[in-house]
Parts: sequence; C-alpha cells; structure tokens
Amino acid sequence: MKTRVFASAGLVVLVAVTALAQGRGFRGFGGGLGGPFTVPPNVRYDGRFTFVRLKYTTAPGGYWYRGLPAWAHGYPVAEQNLMRIMNEVSGLEAHADDITVLALDDPELFKYPVAYIIEVGWWEMTDREAVALRAYLQKGGFVIVDDFKVRGWGRGLGGGGWGNFDGNMQRVLPGARFVDMSASHPIFHSFFEINSLENFPQAYNAGRPIFRGLFEDNDPAKRLLMIVNYNTDISQYWEWSGQGLRPIDDTNEAYKLGVNYIIYGLTH
Repeated sequence: MKTRVFASAGLVVLVAVTALAQGRGFRGFGGGLGGPFTVPPNVRYDGRFTFVRLKYTTAPGGYWYRGLPAWAHGYPVAEQNLMRIMNEVSGLEAHADDITVLALDDPELFKYPVAYIIEVGWWEMTDREAVALRAYLQKGGFVIVDDFKVRGWGRGLGGGGWGNFDGNMQRVLPGARFVDMSASHPIFHSFFEINSLENFPQAYNAGRPIFRGLFEDNDPAKRLLMIVNYNTDISQYWEWSGQGLRPIDDTNEAYKLGVNYIIYGLTH
C-alpha cells in the first residue's frame, strides 16, 4: 500500500522534477560539454546506493560519437539526472552526482546490487570478465542493458546488433536464453505501473523498442538477472531532460522505466 501511494504521488513529482532539471540545465558529455574525456575517481563505498556504469574495451567502430568509447555515451549526466529523480520520488537517498565506473572484473562491483551497461554491440570481453560477470549475476547482481542498436544502425558502421552481445553472454552463461518481456512482469510494476510496452517513445531509433530478459536457470518464473532495452535508448531521455530537447511526457515514461529497474534490482 505504501509503495502504491508513493507511486501515485511520485508521478506528479516526476513531471515537476523533470521541469526543474530543464531549468537547472544539467549537462555532461552528451549534453554539451567539450574537452577531453576523463573519468573522475569513484566515490568511496559507504553503503548508500550508487549508480554503477560498466566500462569495457570498445571494438573498432565504437568511437563514432564525439570520439568517446561506446560504453561512455551519455556519461555522467544521464545517470545523474536519474538519481535526482530517484531521490525525489523515493527515500533511496542515492549519491546523485557521484557516479561509479567499474570494469566487469573489478572486485568492487560485488558491493553494488545494480549495474548498467550500454552500446553492447561494440562490447569486447575478456575471459576473466566473463567469469566475473557470471559470478556477479549468480550472487544476486542485476544488470541493465541500454542504448542497444540493431546491426548497421544509421551510420553504416560495423558493430551493433544482437550477435555480438549474445556471443558474449554465451561465454558468461553458456546456454543463456533471452526472452521477450511482456508488461505483466513485476519489473514493470515495482514502483510505477507500466501496463504497455507497445508505444514507448523512441529518441532516434526506427521501429519499436524491444524489451528482453535473462532469467535465472532460463526460467521466467525465477529471478530476472538482466533487462535489455533493444533497438532503443531509454537513457537518451534522461540525458537530455535538462536541455528541453525531448518532450516532458516522453521523458517521464523513460524515467519510469529507470526507476522501476532500480527498485526491482534492489528488491530481488
């Protein structure tokens, strides 16, 4: 009951906070800052929720956006804006400005229950990283995969598409099977009520977004280990919410997904 009350009130706050973000003009590498790409030191672990972005070796062709490695697109403004929303609609009290960036085989990853990775069409993974990611998922970690382009997307570049990602995941969990998700799954009701996945806003991808899940033991009745936003970039709306580039209504829908994903990861 408490969760549902917060969800109802949170929807109103979500609109207000998105407008506030636009007024403040939050910016990052994807939001207008120039200069060389650098990653500041990670905030020291203190038990508070911290957004973790996973970095990886980027395959050739994956440096097309401002010369950034594929894993860094939108960093850090997308997750900073999402954490501000989380703190406004919930009692999470997450680190809002301090974003942690970790390699897949960094032991520090096991301190954090939720991790985020993007542009996995250009993801190159070592055997050591595959073993570490397997252990992270099996020990209770939850991974969000976003900004996932179809093969040959837009610019005629190599990379992208499902094949590279699936090949990596077969090394992580041999026999892993991803299934298309429906709106009935609890992740879409963990905070906000998301009752349809058919008309989710698209930032620049053509066609409809596809949501796929990887479950423990390939059993949809068990814990969801990984959620994949395929042929879509949900974080584009988080990233640009401070610029007024995308409509507030569409941005709110993207924020709802982000909030639900994190709540699910923390409670499962």
